[in-house]
Amino acid sequence: MVWGEVTAIDGVNFELMPLVRMSVPDGLAGARIDDLPLHQCVGRSWIKLFGFLPVDYDDLVIAERGPGYRFFEKSSMMTQSRWFHERRVEPLPDGSRVIDRLSWQGRVVPFGAMYRIAVAVLFGHRHSRLRRRFGTLE
Repeated sequence: MVWGEVTAIDGVNFELMPLVRMSVPDGLAGARIDDLPLHQCVGRSWIKLFGFLPVDYDDLVIAERGPGYRFFEKSSMMTQSRWFHERRVEPLPDGSRVIDRLSWQGRVVPFGAMYRIAVAVLFGHRHSRLRRRFGTLE
């Protein structure tokens, strides 16, 4: 259940909102990470602050899937020449654990520094929204 939610665009936007929202590249409405081809840009997803103000884009490339519930994104963005995002969902006896590993290289040094703060805030927010939706393990 968790994997299906965190790999669908509606689930991703649930995690991101109300801070940001990602648009869906042409032809990918309803697609999940598992549906995307590997090693090719599947389209541009605009990142919109508060859901409406475009502030960046992600030229989305899924480099790997699996083993298990895992994907590795190797994309580029308007502000980042490289954006790496690995997400794993580990099944546990009483639920799941979502683990995100991120790295990036800014096109301009200040953008890279800004991302250190923004990524920590954004992914902290995303995980908080996931805990609210699915609960926490004690």
